[in-house]
Amino acid sequence: MCSVVLLAVSACSQNDATSPKTVRKLAGSAEAVRAREQMEQEYRKTITHWDAHTALTLGLVTVDDSCMGGRAKELFFQDGDDRYKIRCAMQVDAYFGADPRHVSDTIDGILTAGDPDGSPIPFGHDFIYATKVVDYYRGKTGDPQGPGTGEPNQLSGGPTVTLIWDQVRQKGKRELIEELPACAPSDPPVHRCLREPASTSVTNMRRKYGMLFKLTFSGDYFNVYKDGQTVTHW
Repeated sequence: MCSVVLLAVSACSQNDATSPKTVRKLAGSAEAVRAREQMEQEYRKTITHWDAHTALTLGLVTVDDSCMGGRAKELFFQDGDDRYKIRCAMQVDAYFGADPRHVSDTIDGILTAGDPDGSPIPFGHDFIYATKVVDYYRGKTGDPQGPGTGEPNQLSGGPTVTLIWDQVRQKGKRELIEELPACAPSDPPVHRCLREPASTSVTNMRRKYGMLFKLTFSGDYFNVYKDGQTVTHW
């Protein structure tokens, strides 16, 4: 229990978990709102670029945005969640339809769109593993990750961007993009969940196009630490 001595008040407050009221106040601050809007706007702009400059056809966009309060002082199993008052993060997923008969051309086209300097697509032909994936689908090479590893289904553009797709050649059970999880009730500015359009499902898109690609962006955009430091990531 915290001491009632005045000098201990500051240290005591830094050891406490953030109250829901404080989380809501900080999540609704002008700085948090600005960072949130900028991150989502940039993600959506990039998704539009993918739709316009690749063979992929955009069918669905989801947004999951949440702000979490920091925990009380962690004495054991420390993961850093006791260092901040609030941490806000966003994940945006874009689901695209594609022709399963032309996977190699589709991925190669993505690399071509990512080649120019300044392209928002982080995959280009200088990504050696990605070119091996294209060669795999064209029947020029074996499994890109080594013999016996099977059909690839993912490219990573750093810690914040991932592209996955339905397997179409794997023998036996194929890994497919999963159906959307249900949206938890939105409670802005602490939590927001969007499915656009809400009537679209992964199953319906796969039935229409044959296969799916899923592009995921994720990252923190607003942190306030217990030492008073505020960090925006956008």
